[in-house]
Amino acid sequence: MPRELTERDLSLLKKMAPECETLTCNGSGLPFRSLIPPVSNHFSTDQGDFQRRIRTLTRDDLEYLVSLIREGQESLGCVPLDHISILIDQVAREIGAGSAAEVLEIYEMSRACDE
Repeated sequence: MPRELTERDLSLLKKMAPECETLTCNGSGLPFRSLIPPVSNHFSTDQGDFQRRIRTLTRDDLEYLVSLIREGQESLGCVPLDHISILIDQVAREIGAGSAAEVLEIYEMSRACDE
C-alpha cells in the first residue's frame, strides 16, 4: 500500500541515494512511495552499486525497512530479483535468516511488475 514518506524514510533514501534531488519518479511522474524500488530502479547503476547502497544501512535501518515490508508499506514488486537477492543477503547478515526468508516470501507474493 502506498504511503507518504516520513522524515525517517527521507533520511534513509538520502543515505542510500545522496544524489536524489526530487522525490518524483521520472517514468510515471508520481511521487516515490517506497524506498527500495527507487534506489534499485532509478539510482543504482548495477548490482554492485545497489549492494554498496544497501550496505550503507545500519541494522536499525534494515529492521525498520523489514517492518515496513511486513506491514505492506514498502513495495518490492518492481525490484529486480538480483537486487532483492542482495537485500535478502544483507538482511540475513544483519538481522537473521528468518527475517530474510520472510522478505523473500513477501517478494515472491508481490511480483506485480511480472504480471
